[in-house]
Amino acid sequence: MQKHKVMIDYIKGEIIELTPTDIVLECHGIGYNILISVQTYSALDGKKDATVYIHHYLREDEELYYGFATKEERKMFRLLIGVSGVGASTARMMLSSLSVEEIQNAILSEDVSRIKSVKGIGLKSAQRIIIELKDKVVKGEETDMSALFTQVDNKASEEATTALIMLGFTKVNVNKAVNAVLKEDPTATVENIIRKSLQKLS
Repeated sequence: MQKHKVMIDYIKGEIIELTPTDIVLECHGIGYNILISVQTYSALDGKKDATVYIHHYLREDEELYYGFATKEERKMFRLLIGVSGVGASTARMMLSSLSVEEIQNAILSEDVSRIKSVKGIGLKSAQRIIIELKDKVVKGEETDMSALFTQVDNKASEEATTALIMLGFTKVNVNKAVNAVLKEDPTATVENIIRKSLQKLS
C-alpha cells in the first residue's frame, strides 16, 4: 500500500506554550509541538493566537515540525538546509543568531566572518553558504524586528538562559555570557540577550 505524504503549509491556532526554542500550537483539539528560532519567538511573544508557517522535516528515524512567523524566514531556512553540510539544527541556530536581512546581507557582501560567528558553522561551511546562495537570495526591505520585541522583566534572563542551554551550551558558560550582556544592557529583550550571548559563546 502506497503511503501518501501530508504536506502542511501552515498551522493557525491558539498558543498554549511558547519558549525561545519551541511552541505548542493548538488547532482543532490537536496540540502541535513546533521547533522555532529566536526570531520567530520574538514575533509571537505576547500573542494568544498565531499563524506559523511549517517546514516538515522527515527522516527515517525522526519527524519534526519547524515553524516560522514569516514566509521569508521559512524560505531562508529552506535555502540554508539546501546547502551541503548545513542541517536543520544549524539553520535554526543561524536564524536565532542573525535576522533574515542580516543573513542576506552577509551572503551578498560575502561576509564570511559574520556567518562564521554562528555556533556550528566553520570556515568551509560559511564559504559554501555564500557560494551556493549568493545567486538565490535577493536583498529585501529592512524589517524593523524591534517593533516586535516586547519589553522584558526579570524573567528575560531566565528564558534566555534556558534557551541557550537547550541549544547545547553549558550552564556555566551561559550564565557568564548572559550576565555580561545584562551588564552592558540591563533592559535587553530576551532575543537581544540570546543573540548577544551567542556572539560571546561562539
